[in-house]
Amino acid sequence: MQLSTAAVAANGAVEVSDGRAALRGGSAAWACHAGFPPSTIFPFTPPERVGIRNLYEFQALMYRPLYWLGRDGRPEVDPDLSLAEPPEWDVDGRTVTVTIKPWKWSNGETICADNVMFWVNMMVVKGARLGSYVPGFFPDNLTSYEKIAPDKVRFVFDRVYSKIWVVMNQLSLITPMPKAWDRTADDAPANASADLSDIPAVYDYLVSQNGQWTAEDNELRTRWPSSPVWSVVDGPWRLGTFSLDGTVTFVPNEHYSGPNTPYLDEFRQVPVASDEELFHQLRAGPHGSDPIQVGYLPYGLDAALTDGGVNPLAEHYRLVPQDVYCVRYMPFNFANTGVAGRIFRQAYFRQALQSCLDQEAAIRDIFHGYAHRTDGPVPVLGGAPASSPGPDIRWPFDIQRARDLLADNGWDVGTTPAVCLRPGDGPGCAGEGVEAGDRLSFSVRYVAGKAALTQLMRQLEVDAAKAGIELRLEAVYGSVMVAEDHTEGPGKGKWELNSWNGGWVFYGHPTGEMLFKTGAGSNWAGYSDPKADELIERTVLSDDPDALSQYHDYLAEQVPAVWTPGFPLRLLEIAKNLRGVEPINPYGMINPENWYYVENSVAGPR
Repeated sequence: MQLSTAAVAANGAVEVSDGRAALRGGSAAWACHAGFPPSTIFPFTPPERVGIRNLYEFQALMYRPLYWLGRDGRPEVDPDLSLAEPPEWDVDGRTVTVTIKPWKWSNGETICADNVMFWVNMMVVKGARLGSYVPGFFPDNLTSYEKIAPDKVRFVFDRVYSKIWVVMNQLSLITPMPKAWDRTADDAPANASADLSDIPAVYDYLVSQNGQWTAEDNELRTRWPSSPVWSVVDGPWRLGTFSLDGTVTFVPNEHYSGPNTPYLDEFRQVPVASDEELFHQLRAGPHGSDPIQVGYLPYGLDAALTDGGVNPLAEHYRLVPQDVYCVRYMPFNFANTGVAGRIFRQAYFRQALQSCLDQEAAIRDIFHGYAHRTDGPVPVLGGAPASSPGPDIRWPFDIQRARDLLADNGWDVGTTPAVCLRPGDGPGCAGEGVEAGDRLSFSVRYVAGKAALTQLMRQLEVDAAKAGIELRLEAVYGSVMVAEDHTEGPGKGKWELNSWNGGWVFYGHPTGEMLFKTGAGSNWAGYSDPKADELIERTVLSDDPDALSQYHDYLAEQVPAVWTPGFPLRLLEIAKNLRGVEPINPYGMINPENWYYVENSVAGPR
């Protein structure tokens, strides 16, 4: 429960905001996305658990990355919040030295070069189990790395890369890990910061303390706050409680060394069953029973979103779009071992399905204007391109074009699902591996509880059927679906299409190595194209915007995934007396340590 204004004021008014004193103390509750409460605390997160809810909204509150991205709402490195000083480059353009600031872990130890080496060593040995690992890039693209002083690490890259990319996409991956984690059992310290042979056993121990990656049981998570491992933090927050229902409470880390120590006494993350449930809870306001101070206005609910930007919760909340660098898409499973996988490998089919998605209608009727088109892999922020302007609309909504693409490649579209009449890979045929009698019928798994996503999937289902493509929809609890479909194993080859609400938020320069390069940790769908790999590599070697444009144009044409409308990560509904949430971080990071309440009267608290 939020403290009363009088009780908060007793802790001391500390500064002035809009003519009203900023108050220390109180509690603020944040509504998690429906189906996606926090599930992973070990910040070496595998593909099946990688995502905003774990990395940026949970782990980063406690365990800071080497470089913090997003400064006063701008897409740049924040030197004040970073654990390291700005990198120092040698004249060769390949060698960079990183100096770690003398900040402290919560157990009193100084953050140091060994903590960085610990992380990099783990990437060297266990990189394939990291969702942000890309074969051929960090740390594979290092010729050497070494501790050269207690607070310094030197990296030598195999060639000259874009310096912006190295800092924002490579060094920012590093989350220094404390000596307290360097052990193979509770009572068995190791030396993984210096000895690669210790990494496998240390990794296995830390995973055991996290809990099985895909388990949804919160029983072990309730012990995270008191864990001798996870209680050692360097961020402004530490875990206070993790309840069986998934509610998380953070309290300030009293040993935090960085700037911006928390105003609040408590920050809570509250699981949400559905968008509808959250909307009803927000209508009760931020001061009732189990209130939400920072929620979101759900897309797709007629009672919630209205044309013209009217906020239906304006009595108690202000609406702030959480605009981030995000590309929205629905992946094809190229690793599917059945008929679907063979069909997905045909570019004409992907282009036909893309032509069945009416983005303009969705933007108008589902998102009520709070959205924009997505036509390729380079994201836009609030409708403006992140870097390259990108191409014209390559595959607009056009059912007849979709039918022509399929008919021209050997399908009978006079029935739904369409049937293959001309198999094989010759001219006018369906393509390698596609057989006579195969049908265009596919399962689509999508996150339950998201009203707008449900409407988008149903719209696509209806329009695709007009072109001869049958989509069989299945709503699945989000965290379960992602864990099942993105985990290596037999299940990886079974799903066909899925949507976890369709998006990837970029932490760094919007190059495509993490999503679409062959073998990348977050390339869950197994997309592989030599030309795409070549174009992606160009984007990391140079800051030339033409390289990003060429990559964008090619993948816009190839449709490695169904591009879906872009929209703010959330339409945040923020309690009127809670400040400091803005400006919005363009990479999806949150800083609740900056949040504070203001008194309700200019004259001051009574």
